[in-house]
Amino acid sequence: MKDMARLARSLSKHADTAAAIRHLRKAVSCESVTGNEAGFAAFLNERMATAEMCPQLDEFLPGRPNVWAERKGVGGGPRLLFMGHTDTVHVGGWRERWKGTEREDPFGGAIVDGALWGRGAADLKAGICASLEAVSLLDRAGVRLRGDIAFAFVGDEESGESGIGVSAGARDYAARVLAGTVPRPDFAIYTEPTGLSVCTAQMGFFIADVTVTGRTAYFGVPEKGVDALRAAHRALAAVWKHSDAIGGAPPHALVGKPFALVTEISGGGYIAVPGECRFSLIRKLNPGDSIDEAAARLEVALASALDPMEGIEFEITYPAGRDHDLGGTPAEIDPAMPAVGLLGDALSTALPGCGAVAGAPYWSESAFLVNQIGCPAVYCGPGDITHCHTVEERVEIAEYLACIVAFAAFIAGYCGTESA
Repeated sequence: MKDMARLARSLSKHADTAAAIRHLRKAVSCESVTGNEAGFAAFLNERMATAEMCPQLDEFLPGRPNVWAERKGVGGGPRLLFMGHTDTVHVGGWRERWKGTEREDPFGGAIVDGALWGRGAADLKAGICASLEAVSLLDRAGVRLRGDIAFAFVGDEESGESGIGVSAGARDYAARVLAGTVPRPDFAIYTEPTGLSVCTAQMGFFIADVTVTGRTAYFGVPEKGVDALRAAHRALAAVWKHSDAIGGAPPHALVGKPFALVTEISGGGYIAVPGECRFSLIRKLNPGDSIDEAAARLEVALASALDPMEGIEFEITYPAGRDHDLGGTPAEIDPAMPAVGLLGDALSTALPGCGAVAGAPYWSESAFLVNQIGCPAVYCGPGDITHCHTVEERVEIAEYLACIVAFAAFIAGYCGTESA
């Protein structure tokens, strides 16, 4: 810890605060709502080329590129990867909320009360920029690394729009690593906003869309129909009972309890027996849970509720496949890994109170690293996840600047230096 504190203090003397803020503002100015990542990928490609990181740009879908790069060390050290997604959620309501103020432009990067505002500022352009600025900081300090530093910035992470947001970019990158065309890293930091905590575990999930079908009939003769709403009532009761049952087990230390949450219901609307009702739910999974087994248990619970009802049929679809056809798998690494402790020390030194081990209350793409290519990975980056996807999105500048120093110190400690 004392060595890390000394290293961080030494590196901070070489910080270029103005350049770091300027680069983040430029990143935010690159509108990159999911499906339109090309401009931001081009910015990152140019930024990494200038820093002699040998970037490569290639499309994972037509017109939608990933960009990845590396800085080779002198040899004898491990390979460290920084990964993040280039796309952001939409900006609906932003301009209306901030009309007439300096924050009106969601891509303006306004600085207000010590925070930089804009879509993607926290989720997760500050993390991406911090990783690149960390390398520049090491260069200014004259640090030569033994191990390699790699970067992978991928599109299509954010969901919410039909047909996009299914991790096509991460899937493409993982396939390249598995094929051997991109070297496999030994450890990875996915730069999601964690408030500079180190998340060693994340939840998994699947979304289920359930359609309950009966038979419509004129309201005056309801006996000629089969009421889909009444059947859906039984199905919903079964879902909530199922959620209570799976939540009764001891919670995961970092991720908490699993559950099934009904998020939407629609049906009926005519002066007739409702012939169809639809509802959607999201099922949270804990590390160690199987998506296939969880989906099978849900289907059994629904079938048990609906099968006795004559004339009722139901169908379940899973629209949010990620690293699994049905959804996103949970992921976890050992929080006692030396790299985790080293990163925590770097963070707490750069900004006291940070660096604690935590669990991610969301799903993101570290599962591709941990579960598919076998690379231990954590989430770590500046920003408050509760502000993301909202018109309040921002990142504290002090936290962003501290992250740069912490990442630089961790890189030096993990990869090793020529004089070490």
